[in-house]
Amino acid sequence: MKEKESAKELLSFIQEATSPYHAVEEGIKYLEKAGFTGLDFKEDWELTKGAGYYIKPYATSLFAFTVGENFEKGQNFRIAAAHTDHPGFRVKPNADIRSGAYRKLNTEVYGGPILNTWMDRPLSLAGRVALRSEDPFHPELRILDIKKPVLTIPNLAIHVNKEVNKGVEINRQTDTLPLFSMVNEDISEEKFFLSFLARELGIDKSKILDYDMYIYNKEDGCFIGTSEDFVSCPRLDNLTSVWSLLKGINGGRRKEGINLIALFDNEEIGSKTKQGADSALLNLLLEKIMRGLSLKEENLYSQVTDSFLLSVDVAHGVHPNRPEKYDPTNYTALNEGIVFKIDSNQRYTFDTEAIAIVQQLCEAADVKYQKFVNRSDMPGGGTLGPIISSWLPVKTVDIGIPLLAMHSSRELMGTKDQAYLDKLMETYFGF
Repeated sequence: MKEKESAKELLSFIQEATSPYHAVEEGIKYLEKAGFTGLDFKEDWELTKGAGYYIKPYATSLFAFTVGENFEKGQNFRIAAAHTDHPGFRVKPNADIRSGAYRKLNTEVYGGPILNTWMDRPLSLAGRVALRSEDPFHPELRILDIKKPVLTIPNLAIHVNKEVNKGVEINRQTDTLPLFSMVNEDISEEKFFLSFLARELGIDKSKILDYDMYIYNKEDGCFIGTSEDFVSCPRLDNLTSVWSLLKGINGGRRKEGINLIALFDNEEIGSKTKQGADSALLNLLLEKIMRGLSLKEENLYSQVTDSFLLSVDVAHGVHPNRPEKYDPTNYTALNEGIVFKIDSNQRYTFDTEAIAIVQQLCEAADVKYQKFVNRSDMPGGGTLGPIISSWLPVKTVDIGIPLLAMHSSRELMGTKDQAYLDKLMETYFGF
């Protein structure tokens, strides 16, 4: 069944994309296998019609684009954006904490995870380590994924926490520190976390200058339900979109115009970083594309009004146990197709013309779709859409796959919905 195959592909991607660094590296592997050529932001480009290219301006952001075989001046851009990061925990500097016979790591909450869902899980580490180099301005950088469970955050037993089932607040500093090892294990007493990283990298720990290590849920994704109607997996937000955009930019190659995907970091914390959507990065890239095609930057401005952006991020599916938390007529269900995310206050970006365009693309591709609006007394979160469209004023729509348990350590999606999103993205870039 095609729907299940699309979901299996997604699960394989998520298993390797354990941090934003690894999501980008896996994306590059896919693009290179598909024939895309890597470009350097520092160099001048000479672009060829009919070709595909990718750029990694920073280690956690990735862009890819194709130039139509029949591209001419004045033809439009079709852009889709998603984010590579997910809520969770990052390891602080000076991470070592000793508690009696145990060693723990000092961590910082990243974004807005549902904290209690991280308890009692097999957890691992992935990220990047910076090492000493001869040139201080270019330290040696290593990507690292431990790939095995080395951490856990144990719950406090109900016998000494008798109110736990009535709801107990979790303290981010004291209650979420993961257990790492016993004191008597063969890890250096001094700076034992650095010793661990050095051992994994096969280097002396004195070479380590800094690290950016994410804690991730090591559990594999799986199908759930008597007919395998659902997919339970970590990091569905927002790797469902990242994977679909990668497939779409490869599969949907229209002969006119320019197609582009933008995979940004730091959406979960507001996007106000150099590698985030609330920066000039996308605009600078579009200007370089114009110059690479021997066009002036002013040509970009003339193409803006006819160009289009899909902001692709997950959406809220109605919860079977708490339907009262959702709008009475504009709620969405799993396995019922992609979601148009609508908010009159533009926390989700939309206008009627743009929605009508995407609806017709869905109908042309036989893709199910539905519309979501928050309860009027319960505003939702923001997305990339309003941020990017304030920098690049093109017609924009926020869409995504509906989830249950969004921001949980494991999230839940409909098995059919990835295939719907994949088909829409291929149609969007190929129509």
